[in-house]
Amino acid sequence: MANPLTPDVLVDPVVLTRALVDVPSVSRAEKAIADWVTEVLAQQPHLRVDRLGNTVMARTDQGRARRVVLAGHLDTVPVHDNLPSTVVDDLIYGCGSADMKSGVALALHLATTLPDPAHDVTYLFYEAEEIESRYNGLGLVAEQHPEWLRADFAVLLEPTYGVVEAGCQGTMQATVRTSGRRAHTARAWRGVNAIHAAGAVLRRLEDYRPRTVTIDGCTYREGLNAVGVAGGVAGNVVPDECTVQVNLRFAPDRDEKQAAEHLREVFDGFGVEVTDSAAGALPGLTAPPAREFLAVVGAEPVAKLGWTDVARFAALGIPALNYGPGDPLLAHAPEEHVEIGKIRDGAATLHRWLAA
Repeated sequence: MANPLTPDVLVDPVVLTRALVDVPSVSRAEKAIADWVTEVLAQQPHLRVDRLGNTVMARTDQGRARRVVLAGHLDTVPVHDNLPSTVVDDLIYGCGSADMKSGVALALHLATTLPDPAHDVTYLFYEAEEIESRYNGLGLVAEQHPEWLRADFAVLLEPTYGVVEAGCQGTMQATVRTSGRRAHTARAWRGVNAIHAAGAVLRRLEDYRPRTVTIDGCTYREGLNAVGVAGGVAGNVVPDECTVQVNLRFAPDRDEKQAAEHLREVFDGFGVEVTDSAAGALPGLTAPPAREFLAVVGAEPVAKLGWTDVARFAALGIPALNYGPGDPLLAHAPEEHVEIGKIRDGAATLHRWLAA
């Protein structure tokens, strides 16, 4: 199949969005789209292009005083009868249209149409963001080619509906365990029911009052919730173990160690095992390129409620913001779509910033 990312497609971010959406790229199946992105970037004389798996990096090297990153993931969640794309009025429907082929379109459009940006720019089109962290292309680059990520500032083109979302929450999964003593249910008094004991865990969750934290004018709302309960041996056995799976979303003023300590305080007296975690990211609004970008956007930033790959940049000491045309409330939905006006506004904003 011929590369659909032709020169006449690349010059129009709306047409480009549709072309990218129409290339299926479910996580771990991004080779075709990565091949085509690599091909068009390699044809640009102002760009140096490298690749790691299905992650593509292109960069200008014009000796500018600052370097910025535009990054977006190429993969999508599984298709749900929502390909190929369709257009209804001002809306483009299709898998990945909001999260985040429209954001990728902005970066690819600028990479191929803006040869002389005001800052040196690194463009990253990476794989496997929608699945387990070990596959994440940005994470693999950080491990194997950290020099690709060196920059003064980064914009992650996640869906934000055209609003700057600063930083991100941290996230932590944990298992809270209750124990008891097995017995036959006909002689239940000889045992201790671990499932009944889990009621105390659930009451602590019901009574929990999460923090609201404002950092650099951005308000982060924390949350602690049960997301699963498991227990039971057989229909005639008093169970001796029960587990409650909990998820903590924490503001970026806490690190992972502090978040784990907080969980153990909340569930004091129970066994708590952290099974997965990822640090958040502070807003990063004070970096000079960030202030320039915010001035071009012309709207106040808000806190990112959720975890995004801005945390990977923050871990490297690179301030980063989320900004993209898609609506995050539509991500992963069968009716996922993006507004054409938001694509054009986003392209114009990024062009004003990088061409200044």
